[in-house]
Amino acid sequence: MYRRISRPLQLSRSFSRALSTRATNVLSALGIEPKHGVLRGVYDGKWGGTGAPVVSKCPTTGEHLADISTATPTEFHELIERSREAYHDFRMIPAPRRGEILRQIREALAAKRDHLGALVSLEMGKILSEGIGEVQEFIDICDYATGLSRMMNGQVIASERPGHSILEVPNPLGLVAVISAFNFPVAVYGWNLALSFIAGNATIWKPSPSTPLCSIAVTKIIAGVLEKNGIHGAAASLVTGDNHIGDALCESEHVTLVSFTGSEHVGQKVGKKVQHRFGKVLLELGGNNASIVMPDADLSLAVPAVFFGAVGTAGQRCTSTRRLFLHRDIAPKFLDTLKKAYASIPTGDPLVSSTLLGPLHNDRAVKNYHRQMLHLHDIGAEILTGGKVAKLNGFEGGNFVQATIAVPPSMDLDLWKQELFAPILNVAIFDELEEAIQWNNSVPQGLSSSIWTRDVRNVGKFMGPAGSDCGIVNVNVGTSGAEIGAGFGGNKRTGWGRESGGDSWKQYVRWSACTVNYSDAAPLAQGVNFSL
Repeated sequence: MYRRISRPLQLSRSFSRALSTRATNVLSALGIEPKHGVLRGVYDGKWGGTGAPVVSKCPTTGEHLADISTATPTEFHELIERSREAYHDFRMIPAPRRGEILRQIREALAAKRDHLGALVSLEMGKILSEGIGEVQEFIDICDYATGLSRMMNGQVIASERPGHSILEVPNPLGLVAVISAFNFPVAVYGWNLALSFIAGNATIWKPSPSTPLCSIAVTKIIAGVLEKNGIHGAAASLVTGDNHIGDALCESEHVTLVSFTGSEHVGQKVGKKVQHRFGKVLLELGGNNASIVMPDADLSLAVPAVFFGAVGTAGQRCTSTRRLFLHRDIAPKFLDTLKKAYASIPTGDPLVSSTLLGPLHNDRAVKNYHRQMLHLHDIGAEILTGGKVAKLNGFEGGNFVQATIAVPPSMDLDLWKQELFAPILNVAIFDELEEAIQWNNSVPQGLSSSIWTRDVRNVGKFMGPAGSDCGIVNVNVGTSGAEIGAGFGGNKRTGWGRESGGDSWKQYVRWSACTVNYSDAAPLAQGVNFSL
């Protein structure tokens, strides 16, 4: 239960300054410019929230973008009740009709795609093309789910008893909570909402406390479509706040499924809280992803893919390439080519289209990067390029670091097993594929993996039972940049959850096995005789 003592709504003193033109242009295009110093961060059919505010801060400039109000304990419980009310009506709408409403949400998002992408760049820090691409993911999953709304099929199973049939029937779950992370402040919610929506659930979004503006902008767009169709707004509600809100959602008996994206440490707590009350949980946690490059690889493809995997989103994707295993025969050539790419990375404002490396999300990430670089120096790692915190002219308040390639002295180091959200690529040299696969599988996480080869025998080995143990096993494709059509998620400490495509929708419904007797007798199964 959420019993936190609420502080009155107070604005940060730093917000007395006017917003920069850079920020104002992005926010005003989406109608979320904080003209009176605060934005409401709670939506359950109406906008509200009088709890202590969270702060949105631009990672590029350090600029204070807005104060966003959160939910008090009373407002949180009211939101839960409104979501339950919305669910009772929404579940009765036929799935194809829900699909049509989702199609309209898709159109509304597409109309604002570039503006939303710019907001992702402003608030999260990823470059503009990645911000727009993230919104496109939401649009794409809406397309997928709209079609799926007519194909959420159960099964008809043959019965051993004459005149009987067995049906497996999907029905809505109830309330679904989505707790999303800062690094994908739009797409992760989209993956979950689209499937939850067509399944007939009411969805509650608790975004990262550091990216509330993205959640407000998206929710405003969705709310407009729901209102137009006469759907209760709490079918897609929003509640901003810190970990107390997340804890309350995990502990609420009214929330059937909690989908959490974040760190292994927090995910473990979420899993325990939800499972303690026998709720359902979907976890998408840490990724410590490796690319393996064989001697027959096409380096003209492999080098750019590794470059994007390691540097894209400043190394803050859960699928970022963090480990690189190079066959000894091609290692010198590969590293020389990769270092040249690193030497000319356009670094700076992510809103400028030519930028490839933007800032880390916050100063804590910069400190973690610096700490890791000190550790690499202490253990005698060879730093091939990068390795320093960067200060850019005009962006002195930004969280910039240099993209780094390091060669640790040994594989018997804990750093190989730890996920770090930063553009640090650790490299090792191998002689046999089996050795590289063993290294790939030697970490606690199991999200994404990649091999570069033109030998079908290597492909079969990497994809097979003695190959990669990850949820994503790519061939001649990098570790990062998954499409929405397949289930997304990982194994081991990544959490075993699956979101987006494939059979992921089956997690957002409850299944019933229904035996129907249309005969004039009522025999028992397995030939049991229990006659009087």
